Parts: sequence; structure tokens; C-alpha cells
Amino acid sequence: MRDATKAPGGLLRQTWWRARDYAAVLAWQASGLVSRVDPETLRRPENPVGPPVVLVPGVYESWHFLLPLATLLHGHGVRVHVLPDLGTNRRPVLRGASVLGRYLAAHDLRDVVVVAHSKGGLIGKLAMLREDPDGRTASMIAVNTPFAGSSYARWFVTPAVRAFIPSDATIVALDAERTVNHRITSVYSWWDPHIPAGSSLDGATEVVLDTPGHFRPLADPRLHELLLLRIVGPQLRGS
Repeated sequence: MRDATKAPGGLLRQTWWRARDYAAVLAWQASGLVSRVDPETLRRPENPVGPPVVLVPGVYESWHFLLPLATLLHGHGVRVHVLPDLGTNRRPVLRGASVLGRYLAAHDLRDVVVVAHSKGGLIGKLAMLREDPDGRTASMIAVNTPFAGSSYARWFVTPAVRAFIPSDATIVALDAERTVNHRITSVYSWWDPHIPAGSSLDGATEVVLDTPGHFRPLADPRLHELLLLRIVGPQLRGS
């Protein structure tokens, strides 16, 4: 994984990539604010296909932020579950994992595929380790997750971001625990301005996307193809 500070093209190109990344954030956040999509509707597609999916957003992201992925999957018959109780996901990873674990049990979900963005991948991994005693989660696809933290987190004063400092106890413990890594697919951009060391995870399946950024890779066609292939199956991938 390349260091984000050493991307080709220099400062001008990196600035352009950042601008496009944050423009995408603003657009998705605004779309989520005016969305009238009911989580109940997402859970009940007309002709259900494949295992249930639970979406776990990143820090400062509500479930609406992943609505484009929810819509994509639901449109192909996937039962999509979201976690309104996470709010904007500013609480500790341990709390988020507890929310996820309780949701799985409350809805009696089985063979679940967790699809997560950024911090959501840390929540998903911790839930697989400690909050899923019945083995309800089959696998996780995590997009741009700081599995080893981010050195940039030291620059911030807010606890929600400082939780990603590489020496944070939760980050260190999760990085050391590898028993579920083989059930995780880490999908990440070749250039992520938020995670300079990248999202590599020992023992996991790794997929590197061409779209630069921390957020825009959520719209990368290769990610969408991967999700449909893994969750729906090849017969509906192009439908």
C-alpha cells in the first residue's frame, strides 16, 4: 500500500482528489438528510436473494450515508439492515460493536454479511470477536478501514477521531487478534488521505481500488461489482 503523502502528481493533484472526496461527502450527507427511505423497506425486498446484510458506517456518518449501497443491494433483492442506534457513530468502537451484536440477536439474523466503511470495519471486527457468541456473522466486507489506526488522528482533539491513534488500546488489541481476519475482505483505495499506512489486514482478502480518496471509493464500480458477486451471486450481477 502506498503512503498517501507520496501519491504521484504532487500537491495539486492531491488537493483535487481531496476536493472531490469531500464534495462526495457533502452530496451524500445532503441526500441522506432529505431521504424518506424507511429502514423497514430496506429489510423487505420483493424477492429476497442471498444472505442478509448489515451496513455499518464510519465516524460522523449516520446510516443514511451508506444509502447508495443500501439502494444498490436492495434493488437486487438483498435484505439490507441498518443501525439507527449508532447515530452518527461518534461513540467508542466497543459501544458500536455492542449495538451491532444486540441488533443481530434481536432480529435473529444468520449468515450475515457486514458491509462497513472506515470505523465501521473496526466495529464489525470487534463484534465478530466479542459480540457474536452464536456466530451470526459469516463475513465482512470493509471499505477503507484503519485496521492499524491512522497517524493523522494525533492531530485532532476530538475523542471520536483520536480513537484511531495507532497506540490506542482498542486499535492495538484488534490488530493483534487475527482469528477472524480470514472472514474479512478489506477493500481500500490505493491512495487514502485519511489512512496513510493503508488498510491492509494480515490474513484477510484484499482488494485495491483505483478511485483515490477515503469516501469516493464507496462509489467505485469495482466495489459494487464485488458486493453483488459476493452477496447476490453472478446470476444477477449485471441486472
